[in-house]
Amino acid sequence: MARAIGIGNQDFEKVRVNNIFYIDKTKFIREWWESKDEVTLITRPRRFGKTLNMSMLEKFFSVNYSGRGSLFQGLNVWEYETYREIQGTYPVLFVSFAGIKENSYAGARESICRVIEEQYNKNDYLLEGMLLNEKEKAFYQKVSVEMSDSEAAASLRTLSDFLGRYYGKKVIILLDEYDTPMQEAYVNGYWDELVAFTRNLFNSTFKTNPYLERAVMTGITRVSNTSYEVSESIFSDLNNLEVVTTTSKKYADCFGFTEGEVFAALKEYGLSGQEQNVKNWYDGFSFGERKDIYNPWSIINFLDEKRVGAYWANSSSNKLVGKLIKEGSPNIKKAFEDLLNEKSLCMEIDEQIVYNQLNEKKNAVWSLLLASGYLKVSGKAFEERSGHMRYELALTNKEVHIMFADMVQDWFSGSEDYNDFIRALLLDDIKAMNVYMNRVSIEMFSSFDTGRGPSGKRPECFYHGFVLGLMVELSDRYVITSNRESGFGRYDVMLEPRMAEGGIASNDGILMEFKVQEEDEKELSDTVRNALRQIKEKGYQSSLIAKGIPEERIRKYGFAFCGKKVLIGKDGSK
Repeated sequence: MARAIGIGNQDFEKVRVNNIFYIDKTKFIREWWESKDEVTLITRPRRFGKTLNMSMLEKFFSVNYSGRGSLFQGLNVWEYETYREIQGTYPVLFVSFAGIKENSYAGARESICRVIEEQYNKNDYLLEGMLLNEKEKAFYQKVSVEMSDSEAAASLRTLSDFLGRYYGKKVIILLDEYDTPMQEAYVNGYWDELVAFTRNLFNSTFKTNPYLERAVMTGITRVSNTSYEVSESIFSDLNNLEVVTTTSKKYADCFGFTEGEVFAALKEYGLSGQEQNVKNWYDGFSFGERKDIYNPWSIINFLDEKRVGAYWANSSSNKLVGKLIKEGSPNIKKAFEDLLNEKSLCMEIDEQIVYNQLNEKKNAVWSLLLASGYLKVSGKAFEERSGHMRYELALTNKEVHIMFADMVQDWFSGSEDYNDFIRALLLDDIKAMNVYMNRVSIEMFSSFDTGRGPSGKRPECFYHGFVLGLMVELSDRYVITSNRESGFGRYDVMLEPRMAEGGIASNDGILMEFKVQEEDEKELSDTVRNALRQIKEKGYQSSLIAKGIPEERIRKYGFAFCGKKVLIGKDGSK
């Protein structure tokens, strides 16, 4: 009989006691312990089993689970006598920042202090007897949401001291989702304050803590803080930190499910025959040298629902990712067009995420998308000249592709005028196209603007967002590309009709050229004529003709911009 599925279970004890579906990851305990790394930071995408693995470490090492070896019977780690002997023998502090999602620094600081206070409350037996002197007991009582910054910084280090004395052993500290407050700080504008507070806390807890045995931290990203004068991280003082990112070899198959594990699960739940469908939707994640990692959240939901769906993609708002792409530079939008067209990007990646420079630092957005699981490494090569590794990146799988297509669609979902423009374009109704495009440009210009350039004078940000919208809305009819070479130049937008049965195009080919009105062009109509002349003189239609589209079935439009005003004209000659 197949085990119960149990969606969202993150407590190892509950999973084991209730015989809930679980894939054995206890070899992570051995691999981590035998590495002898003092402080380990592991980054993995959201909902990839980080919290469950941290709960597993707690239940294995914590003295509170002494004599609970039955939780591990039948699992990999229990095959080794050495590990059976150390189960339940260490004091453990298991701290989670997963719920700290505040809109202000004051709220975030208070929440962190409350999480620490909870650890003190759980261990208040330390106040009994003569273990602590009066000053230490007074400090214990001070730990609360009102404690000072210096008291907060020293709090976990001090509690480690007290626990070490009580149990006669140094403490293991587990910090789960350490970077959740960091992301909220970036989005809500209190980054610098939180970084300063957190750096002091981490330094005291993980660096200058003589009562620490080992520590593990998990998160989605490796956070860095960089300014123009100084480059430093919240980890800058932690020279004892072992960082394990998605490109590292360590623990490659300890988070997420391998293909073998997934196929075995499909068999257990009577879903044999679904392997290829599941692979298309949920495979594609790569950690270190492992290229067969599946998304565990989606797999568990698939086993439960017995049908494919965008389970992982819909488990978060993806607010930050959407904001960075929508408000990003034209180059970001252009690269995103390639990804949606199932092409790859080739670049260097800095795995230290600089949140306060995501909009400025080259490739920072793609580093974040890779760490978050939205991109996969499909290839890599060492570049001798630069001394750096270059990565080939692509959208991870079908689920991620659908998520991004839906995200782009949402940008325009509130605009009936945009949908009306699409219909007018398909009907070749130039009058209606002009009416609706002028309404769309007024609505959408500011939302695609990065705030760093004269968007009223140049339409690049709007234009690339507009192209992404076309790609999503018309993907069933056209292959849409932009800024590609054809003839003797580079066209702005080309809509290549998809071929119907018999190799015949069911729609007209379409070329679009965008131009901003120049000072010597008295009217927008002059700009339109110049745009159409460029299409003709540069022979942009040659790519479509080469693919079997007759020239008489190629429509050519010139878009002229002056501020938010748009005029669209069409080449009258077919």
